[in-house]
Amino acid sequence: MTEQAPPKRVLEHAPVLFPRDANGELLVGGQRLSVLAERVGQTPFYAYDRGLLRRRVAELRAALPQGIELHYAMKANPMPALVQLMAGLVDGIDVASAGELQVALNAGADPHEISFAGPGKRDIELGQAVAAGVLVNVESVRELAPLARASQRLGLPARVALRVNPDFELKGSGMRMSGGPKQFGIDAEALPEVLAEVGRLGGDGIAFEGFHLFAGSQNLKAEAICEAQQKSYELALRLAEAAPSPVKFLNLGGGFGIPYFPGETRLDLAPIADNLAALQARARADLPQAKLVIELGRYFVGEAGVYVSRVVDRKVSRGQVFLVADGGLHHHLSASGNFGQVLRKNYPASVEPQGRRESATEPASVVGPLCTPLDLLADRMDMARGEIGDLAVVYQSGAYGRSASPEGFLGHPAVAEVLV
Repeated sequence: MTEQAPPKRVLEHAPVLFPRDANGELLVGGQRLSVLAERVGQTPFYAYDRGLLRRRVAELRAALPQGIELHYAMKANPMPALVQLMAGLVDGIDVASAGELQVALNAGADPHEISFAGPGKRDIELGQAVAAGVLVNVESVRELAPLARASQRLGLPARVALRVNPDFELKGSGMRMSGGPKQFGIDAEALPEVLAEVGRLGGDGIAFEGFHLFAGSQNLKAEAICEAQQKSYELALRLAEAAPSPVKFLNLGGGFGIPYFPGETRLDLAPIADNLAALQARARADLPQAKLVIELGRYFVGEAGVYVSRVVDRKVSRGQVFLVADGGLHHHLSASGNFGQVLRKNYPASVEPQGRRESATEPASVVGPLCTPLDLLADRMDMARGEIGDLAVVYQSGAYGRSASPEGFLGHPAVAEVLV
């Protein structure tokens, strides 16, 4: 008698955070999706849920030790209304261009709690940063001279933290931003010499405040994040011995991931909290003037957003159902898989029938209107049977959506954004 192979385990997506009403209709910001679509007045659109944003920040504050500062990396989602909301919830905003800096300032963020990173800052941007009074995360020794000139010209201090490219990386991260040759930061072994130069420029207005270390992003393994934080702290402690003044600011980076794909589970915060508590206790003795900062983008906003498009055609090609929508990769490059995925995997997605109750499901692919096979939002997923006029929803869409997509590709209409 031959043994039967065990049934193949089907991996499922982690549950999405958006609830449904008693009739099964999706709720975004407490509003029925069909009503919200009418309110927006067009598809496609992104919608971000204020309540989920507030809840995520509150949950993180409750989990982490008191005194750990939370910064929002606004490159994850620079929508002005969302940045304004986040500025009132977190302790600081991290920007990566003068354009983002202007959004943060207009949103009411405290300039003293804004930090400005990025490997290619132009002299004019460095002058804007000094004029605004924000902290510049210096990524190259080249940035020091224009900062000093701006300080002399404006009669204002040029507040700086040195971004370090350490000799380690965040294991298992979606994007590794340290270790080996990198365009980000200054190699750790070169830092003592750069710190000496910062000290020499102190009379020219360069005001040293600390260090910025960012080892990687989108990590769901708490032990890897803890290891990176420990190594970052130890490296900063060694570098502090050569610093021209006491460390006031120590950004340990972020890397906190969210579940996008089948089989992924949410990050366990408990080990990270314990690790940060231990580092915080050490810092009270080692770096008594330093505040410890965690910098997060997608972890704050990723699960609080949806991308909504409308089905404009239903096609069956050799047995496969294609739901052609009015939105696609030109608005949501990440969901199409063309923003870093090696092997494409589906974000959580659903079809929301409009004007009828639909109990039947079917495997279908949601594709966009672009003339490329890369324009794919959901590939052969089991969803409610879709018809023309229904809404297609992609979840986990609050981060790296509109601003990370080629919106002008092929000249289709722009996408709307709402905060509800």
